[in-house]
Amino acid sequence: MKIIVTGGAGFIGSNFVYYELKNSEDEIICYDKLTYAGNLENLKYAEDNPRFKFICGDISNRDEVYRLFEFDAPDIVVNFAAESHVDRSIEDPELFLRTNIIGTSILLDACKKYGVKRFHQVSTDEVYGDLPLDRPDLFFTEKTNLHTSSPYSASKASADLLVQAYQRTYQIPATISRCSNNYGPYHFPEKLIPLMIINALNNKKLPVYGTGENVRDWLYVEDHCAAIDLIIRKGKVGEVYNIGGHNEKTNLEVVKTILKILGKGEDLIEFVTDRKGHDQRYAIDPTKIKTELGWTPKTKFDDGIKKTVDWYLENKNWWEKIISGEYQNYYAKMYGNR
Repeated sequence: MKIIVTGGAGFIGSNFVYYELKNSEDEIICYDKLTYAGNLENLKYAEDNPRFKFICGDISNRDEVYRLFEFDAPDIVVNFAAESHVDRSIEDPELFLRTNIIGTSILLDACKKYGVKRFHQVSTDEVYGDLPLDRPDLFFTEKTNLHTSSPYSASKASADLLVQAYQRTYQIPATISRCSNNYGPYHFPEKLIPLMIINALNNKKLPVYGTGENVRDWLYVEDHCAAIDLIIRKGKVGEVYNIGGHNEKTNLEVVKTILKILGKGEDLIEFVTDRKGHDQRYAIDPTKIKTELGWTPKTKFDDGIKKTVDWYLENKNWWEKIISGEYQNYYAKMYGNR
């Protein structure tokens, strides 16, 4: 089969590309606009694979998307393409609406026009809002009401509703997954875990919002990729699947764990003014995907965070290029004369 992976040069998308090249015989086409978080260097180990192709393009450009579908005739589309940083969405909501909502609608129109066999929307647990810290018995299920807290999560919830509407109205063979916080290789340095690793390595202060008591359910990215692979091949059309890691940690616990692994002192922690509308706790109940598809996360947080820290230690050149901005020149270097 032929799979288009939109946003495939980003963190989770690039990990999914590698997962499919390793675990399937399918042809993988990465379609990515290469905005600030899209890094073609994430895919340099895929570029020589005859089953991989990269195309630079924007999901919110209808003409570009239609040309892509007409020429490459995909069987499956997995949509990772999204603006995803909450703080950036608070500063510039319109960008998130354009990419995450309009872009998704254009992809759905293309699926309808060109008869794609499966469209999968990669969403987030943030569409459910948050849970109180004093109710550890509560979890997000697929039936939890959508209750967004930021322009980012509102844009993702809107995209989910569009997918469900297209499935019902036009019978688009679509599925949706909502995952908890991912971590692992190729995670963009502005996010919590890579930011803390890099700052600690440079003996810089580690900024922690508020008191650091906000809770997240952490999912190792390879486990997430395995779940999506199951959904696109065996998931039931029209269904939503929650993907969680059973690894709830406060932000402060995560930061202290990283410092311990690196042998750094907790005096590097610096508490800063809390984020606007900061969600208290995310916690996913993944019973449905376990029961229906047999998926469970394989990676415990203590193992996954150690592997992640090791990866950043071994790939210093990768994140130094991002911090300096040099990574954005990679596309011109690799494809400028093609």
